[in-house]
Amino acid sequence: MADTLPKGYEPHDVEARWCKHWEEDKTFTPDPDAPGEPYSIVIPPPNVTGALHIGHALNVTLIDVLCRHARQKGKNVLWVPGTDHAGIATQNVVERALAKEGKGRKDLGREAFIDRVWEWREDYGHRILDQIRALGASVDWSRLRFTMDEGLSAAVRKVFVQLYNEDLIYKGDYIINWCSRCHTALADDEVEHEQSRGKLWKVRYLLKDGSGSITIATTRPETIPGDTAICVHPEDERYAHMVGKTALVPVLGREIPVIADAYVDREFGTGALKVTPSHDHNDWMLGKKHDLLFIQAIDENGIMKAEAGIYEGLTKEACREKIVADIEAAGQLEGIEELDHAVGHCYRCHTVVEPHVSTQWFVAATKMAPAARAAVPETTRILPENWLKTYNHWLDNIRDWCISRQIWWGHRIPAWTCEACSQLIVAEEAPDVCPHCGSASLKQDEDVLDTWFSSALWPFSTMGWPSDTKELHRWYPTSVLVTGFDIIFFWVARMMMMGIHFMGKPPFADVYLHALVRDASGRKMSKSTGNVINPLEMIDKYGCDSLRFTLTAFAAMGRDIRLSEERIEGYRHFVNKLWNAARFALMNLPEEAPAHVDLGSVQGLHHQWLLHRLETVKLEMDQALTDYRFNDAAQLGYKFLWNEFCDWYLELIKPDMYSEDEQRKAAAQYVLWVALREILLLLHPIMPFVTAEIWAALPVPAGEKATDLARELYPVLRPACVRPAEAASMELIQGVIVAVRTIKAELGISPAHRVSLMLHPVDAVQQSLLEENRDLILTLARLDGLTVGADVSAPKASASAVVEGCQVIVPLRGAVDLNGELVRLDKELTKLEKDIVGVNMKLSNESFVSRAPADVVERERERAGKLLDAKAKLEALRARFAEALSEE
Repeated sequence: MADTLPKGYEPHDVEARWCKHWEEDKTFTPDPDAPGEPYSIVIPPPNVTGALHIGHALNVTLIDVLCRHARQKGKNVLWVPGTDHAGIATQNVVERALAKEGKGRKDLGREAFIDRVWEWREDYGHRILDQIRALGASVDWSRLRFTMDEGLSAAVRKVFVQLYNEDLIYKGDYIINWCSRCHTALADDEVEHEQSRGKLWKVRYLLKDGSGSITIATTRPETIPGDTAICVHPEDERYAHMVGKTALVPVLGREIPVIADAYVDREFGTGALKVTPSHDHNDWMLGKKHDLLFIQAIDENGIMKAEAGIYEGLTKEACREKIVADIEAAGQLEGIEELDHAVGHCYRCHTVVEPHVSTQWFVAATKMAPAARAAVPETTRILPENWLKTYNHWLDNIRDWCISRQIWWGHRIPAWTCEACSQLIVAEEAPDVCPHCGSASLKQDEDVLDTWFSSALWPFSTMGWPSDTKELHRWYPTSVLVTGFDIIFFWVARMMMMGIHFMGKPPFADVYLHALVRDASGRKMSKSTGNVINPLEMIDKYGCDSLRFTLTAFAAMGRDIRLSEERIEGYRHFVNKLWNAARFALMNLPEEAPAHVDLGSVQGLHHQWLLHRLETVKLEMDQALTDYRFNDAAQLGYKFLWNEFCDWYLELIKPDMYSEDEQRKAAAQYVLWVALREILLLLHPIMPFVTAEIWAALPVPAGEKATDLARELYPVLRPACVRPAEAASMELIQGVIVAVRTIKAELGISPAHRVSLMLHPVDAVQQSLLEENRDLILTLARLDGLTVGADVSAPKASASAVVEGCQVIVPLRGAVDLNGELVRLDKELTKLEKDIVGVNMKLSNESFVSRAPADVVERERERAGKLLDAKAKLEALRARFAEALSEE
């Protein structure tokens, strides 16, 4: 008998021990020169400021499932870990810490502030990495990267300089998104648009010639001082006679032209549009097209500038209030309407974003986008496929990417201006002197690069580019990117552009976009709602494998995950089921691995059935993971372990284990040993810890040592064990047993109570099969007698079912106290009637239905339906007993 496992599975010590072993043993550190098909994944780098949330847990789990499965298939797997320097977020964290000391970053100066950020990173940057470790991520920790490390910084500089020299990076004045809190530019996709209740002011602009006026509608009256035109649709007959005339800006009296452009939406507002080129992205384009003036009325702090005239010095909010009052006083405010509209907010601090004209650096994304678009689906697949349309639409409508940020933490732009000759110098290394005039008076650009710029290089920079490394030759392009759909623009598309441009190939073969994790009611998780599930707390309470299996089991492609703590707790029972099954096996196995048995010719219908099912599950789980059907793989493993191996096979082999026939017992032990080993292999990618712990306890052949499950290959296929006929025969036996159990349950008979059974087979073949497996049926159906034959007929007082044509008959005489059951059922029906009357009174009360919360009313309706169903079942059962009693 092999050593048994502890009675209960305690995950915490097990998880810590295996994490330490795998990292110290470098189990997941691959050799580029090793054989095997290359398989690589780069982790979506979490912010160095971050803490593990449930979305991270899902992402890490799914990637780990793929990597562990790929290793089992003999592939040479590299999973690169790393973190992102998160420019704005990290700077904000450190600035908040300084504020508690009564300081700001300018008090320290740039260099000292950057030193302070590095200190913060050294103190706290490991937190998210330790949390990734806690999830059992099989990453190669020896290749850990950080977007600000020396190698990645060199890659960033090289890319910037090359794109600049190719005219794909340029500097110029442009309207950008500006956060007055973070004091930096934001890319279009760093602006989060939130629905907000606002107002639409209708303002009348007088025509200079006194011939009338034109009314516009605006949601931002504070931008009126920046107006340089009024625009109408060229086919709008209401305004055709005004085009070419001059209007006057309300209150300020400045003259502006009335122009025509098909861009104007005739149905919105009044059909006339105020054009403020310096404070609206679309107006900027109109201003360029029609050669309008560009007046910037609001500065980078959200304060009105001198160009705003009498409103100079006011905040934009105060200006809004004052200018509306002044316009109303002048008799030019025609009305105010309530309006729901999308307002842009900074994705980091949630301050309302202000369109702002500024000198910035840009990537000519409009020139790089076509190649990224053409690569999908030609060489790269996006899954689920419905995201392809979104990807294409964004690339088709892309604007040049603003990459400069007015902060200090990040990759500083490698551009210098000669203070002697004003020449701009862009170089990978800081120049000593100006190459044009020889002056040493050089000033580096103050801005840093957008964090997403370095992240866009992640698939190849993490593998050593621009050096010509073995990793690049072996593992680029990567096999798959697993990430959330919400960063398809921030990251996925930009990696495609950069990978194609610098490596000549898209950076991944597949992109798997997982869905959101929501609460059990389908609501998005948020701290304000109070429905957040902390993955670390779940790991602490239920173990990592329980959380991982839950996330995998619900990770259906394209479908949001509805998660609850109860579901995680439920899968802890599954972990325990595996543990207890292993304990049973170990108590019935010898100290060393059982002697080899030819599984293709093993006797015993229950062995043949299990081995057939094992072959089927091996094929189906492998295909499910290959197709990214994570939920299908988990459910296949769950059903096979719980329903087939535990509930059936472990019961079926008990007589074998207690048999005095040594050959029979040895065969059962070998099948049990093989089946348990292969179950552990199948479940290991999803539940690495409990499977590794059980594997280490299994008996091994004489002279061998226990191996690490994480290094084992996927179970080999055994075509000789594929026996559909024998499996079908076993399913008939199971069907008969289940039918007896169901009859007992329906009649209220205890599962342990032994009844007699009569079977009327459909033919002689079926009769022979049933007779051969008489002992199995007697034992598992808990019978005190079994009659099988073509002459069997059902007595009057009996319950029956049909399984594959075989009539299954349970005589009721002696099995049920019919008179006692009628009394019991009458009592239950009386109670049900009272409950039904009570709930119906509630639902017929108009006051309750109209005033009670909708979910309360719905619960009462559901309860009414359940009570009626229960009544119908009890009435049917009572009629059955009454009929049986009358026939006695």
